[in-house]
Amino acid sequence: MRTIRFLAVLALLARTSDALPAEYNPAAHEPRAASAAPVLDVIVKLRLATGTAAAKLTNGADRVTALAKRTGVGLALKREISAELVAGEIALSGSTEAALEKLRADSGVEYAVPDRRRFIQATPNDPLFNGQWYLQNTQTSAVNAIGAWDAEVGVSGVVVAVLDTGVLYDHPDLGRGDHAGRLLPGYDFVSGILQANDGGGRDADPSDPGDWVNDADKANAALSNCDVTGSSWHGTRVSGMIGALTNNGVGVSGLSWNSFILPVRVLGKCGGTDSDILAGMRWAAGLTVPGVPANPTPARILNMSLGATGQCEASYRDVIEELRAHKVLVVISAGNEGTVVSSPANCPGVAAIAALRHAGSKVGFSNLGPEVTLGAPGGNCVNVNGGPCLFSLDTSSNTGTTIPGTHTYTDQTNSNLGTSFSAPIVSGIAALMVARNYNLSTDQLLDRLREGARPFPTSLPSEPTVTACHVPLNTSDVQLEQCLCTETTCGAGMADASASVTAADRPIAAIAVNGAISPGQNVVLDASASAAACGRTVSGFAWTPVAPPGSPPTIVGASTATATVVAPSTGTITVRVTVTDSLGHVDAADAVVGPTSVSTEAPASAGSTPCAAAITSGATPGTPTTPTTPSTPGRSSGGGGGGAIDTISLGLLVVGAALAAHRVRRRARFSRCI
Repeated sequence: MRTIRFLAVLALLARTSDALPAEYNPAAHEPRAASAAPVLDVIVKLRLATGTAAAKLTNGADRVTALAKRTGVGLALKREISAELVAGEIALSGSTEAALEKLRADSGVEYAVPDRRRFIQATPNDPLFNGQWYLQNTQTSAVNAIGAWDAEVGVSGVVVAVLDTGVLYDHPDLGRGDHAGRLLPGYDFVSGILQANDGGGRDADPSDPGDWVNDADKANAALSNCDVTGSSWHGTRVSGMIGALTNNGVGVSGLSWNSFILPVRVLGKCGGTDSDILAGMRWAAGLTVPGVPANPTPARILNMSLGATGQCEASYRDVIEELRAHKVLVVISAGNEGTVVSSPANCPGVAAIAALRHAGSKVGFSNLGPEVTLGAPGGNCVNVNGGPCLFSLDTSSNTGTTIPGTHTYTDQTNSNLGTSFSAPIVSGIAALMVARNYNLSTDQLLDRLREGARPFPTSLPSEPTVTACHVPLNTSDVQLEQCLCTETTCGAGMADASASVTAADRPIAAIAVNGAISPGQNVVLDASASAAACGRTVSGFAWTPVAPPGSPPTIVGASTATATVVAPSTGTITVRVTVTDSLGHVDAADAVVGPTSVSTEAPASAGSTPCAAAITSGATPGTPTTPTTPSTPGRSSGGGGGGAIDTISLGLLVVGAALAAHRVRRRARFSRCI
């Protein structure tokens, strides 16, 4: 499969040097000598000639020459594309944007845009990429990451925190200790020594020592209600899906090629406590946690593939609201019980992710309900009778059943399933979005993730008897068969990396109100603090009346950043600002003006740092840490892995009694991997 990839050359040249691999550096394709004067290739659409004088300009060359004289821009014709569309080049004497603005301001020009280069699509050379169906576009629910990589592969200035079981720092596809590694030092927040399984409580080493539980562990009251299980290497699997080293000729591909991963260990044996998880959330976002050193690399995205039954606790609401004020997005798996959404995924203000089959229907095990934001691939085994699991989610892993063993990858034999792995797919998409537009707030990220989502299939031609999902009434209302998703059960649609990055590319409209509001007096609405995405500038403003329809308000300064309207004596008037960036992308926001107040959902300021800055050298990945081997000889290895759903477990999920018994055994004070 080969498609055409589109690169915004001028924008990328302004980005940090690690924004794209060297082989995709547009500068390498430029034929001009380094010493030549800067030249900008452009495409200009000329308006149809009218009038006697204009009619004499019968060819593109004459019209371009006349345009150059009128504007003072050194524009020369390269070739004609159509009667109105021409390609030219500008000998720049100032900024690129200034030259384009002069052309766009001319009445004879409909638009002027850079003539960008197109390249063969960047497909990573990781040998296991072909098995990562969920990153491609060959299955209904696949997220088309390869389409997103046309425009964005991530930058090191975006940090994704993985709140999980820790990570195996020496896994060859994650790597810490050299310039290519994506893992930051992180922190271990597991406070209980028994649960931590590393010989101590909280410390600066978030390495994963293993989270197995055996019969001897269950003899301890703290673990008596826990399931016997082998080590899951859950955090390593989640981390690989978000940011495995990509295009390095090793293993699998991560969704974000360059973003850093911040391991925050909050889960150990038998899960983790809310107090540790909440502390880890605050620290990951750069907030102060008493007794813990400050986090030098705050994350913009938190992935939490964990949860438990119950309502959203007030403590989670408070912390999530704190993080929202810092533009941090929390992405949480919806849960694997086939019933109501788990907590804290059911909290407002987070991205709750349900699991989809390859065909776009809900996986039987996935939780569902109106709290879900999006659906993303969760893995499913079409062949369960001894055959391979055809739609496993391949990622980094380890063979150890207790302490770390040989580093490996999940595959169709060692399958990887669950909403735990739907969530990091969306976290990786969000990382690409923030790389494109660092100013996006939490709410804007959520909105644009939804904006980019594709509709769920309304039927499955190969399985016509599959019916629509319904909103579960309670935890006893279990739907363990696949069903057709709706917006009330599985969110806004199927996650789409390419469309979401495109949505992130749009500018952000901001509206500030200057001065007091009183009836009959002027109200000044200021959109000058709007912001464009990385490498762009805001180039235009348009204020238009929206309501009331019968007598639209008069707007002074309708084509400027600052508009003035008169406050009504009664009722309200609504005006809309449409902000356009230098590539023609737009965003709009409304302001409702009353006699004494103005309300708007737009921010007063969109921010001033659209491009993510590379992290400082002092916070780059350091020397690999050797995981501590617990000094508990004689432990027997457990079977399977906590957090994933293997082929056998998937079969068990169909048995409602077994599922109900599993829910009864869970301890409310622990969150579990899902």
